[in-house]
Amino acid sequence: MSIWKKQMIIYMEFIGFLVIGFIVTENVMRNIYERFNIPFMGNVWVNWFGVSYFLFFLYTLLCALCIKKNADFFRKRFKSLIFWVFLIGSLYVIFVPFFKGENPF
Repeated sequence: MSIWKKQMIIYMEFIGFLVIGFIVTENVMRNIYERFNIPFMGNVWVNWFGVSYFLFFLYTLLCALCIKKNADFFRKRFKSLIFWVFLIGSLYVIFVPFFKGENPF
């Protein structure tokens, strides 16, 4: 497969996870936050990015463990420092409001 096609597939993955993350943020996270009396307002896009990246992490983990064909590609993501920094940031954005009782952003 040419490099251009691989890049397009990667870009479509990112866009797909942003769309799925938006849907999950608006339909699921809004209900969970409201159930815990956490206001779901302000910079909701930060929560959207956090949920999208967490879903991307789960996808990468699943592909690295289950798919043999491109396992090296997905395993290389796990060696990236930025991959882990973004994961920690996304988990912070998603879960800190539950401990503080409010949205930090």
